[in-house]
Amino acid sequence: MQIRSQTLADVAIPWSGVFSRPLVKDAILIIGFSILTAVFAQIAISLPFTTVPITGQTFAVLLTGAALGSRRGAASMGLYMAWGLIGIPVFAPAGGAHFIFPWVGTANLVWNITSGGYIVGFIFAAYFVGMLAERNWDRGWKVNIAMLGGNVLVYIFGLAWLAYAIGSHALDSTLGFNLSEVIPGDNTLEKTLVGGFYPFVVGDLIKLLLAGMVLPGAWEIVNLIKKRNIREK
Repeated sequence: MQIRSQTLADVAIPWSGVFSRPLVKDAILIIGFSILTAVFAQIAISLPFTTVPITGQTFAVLLTGAALGSRRGAASMGLYMAWGLIGIPVFAPAGGAHFIFPWVGTANLVWNITSGGYIVGFIFAAYFVGMLAERNWDRGWKVNIAMLGGNVLVYIFGLAWLAYAIGSHALDSTLGFNLSEVIPGDNTLEKTLVGGFYPFVVGDLIKLLLAGMVLPGAWEIVNLIKKRNIREK
């Protein structure tokens, strides 16, 4: 596979002057996409039988990796996690349904929340999707495979941490209630799937397909603009 050094963010945005310097450009992209993820975290629906909310974050994570590439994508998601660690309310709001405004995000240590594993998984998912984007998998039908792989990584980390929290009761004192009693199921595996997988599959597939359409479409627009500019010169 031919490795492409430039990603969509490099080509689509007309970087010039001081903003074209690698460190400045990378910092802008990493910070900007971490903020984008925080905004999509505000699109949230809480379910009565689990402490893991449905959010728009996965869509932002997949786009981040594809648009920025592996290292910057992972760095952006690492920064997003860091915002929450230092007390900035960028994680999904708790309770009810919410759509961006007013801003009611939460902040916490990822090992103190049941959705912490998913947030860690964002870093690996962005790196994986970005790695494939750097190999031209961000256009055409291959983009859907890249997005699916990134989504699977989010689930691997998210479900592993949720299963640990349910089985070990490690977060019960932090949450103030018995997590295994809130999530229905006969055993830890069933509770983990009910609380962290089954309710999210359809929504994540939709977000995956949307992200898979946005990227090739964005490249088509960029290529058309480049061709027009060449003809005008």
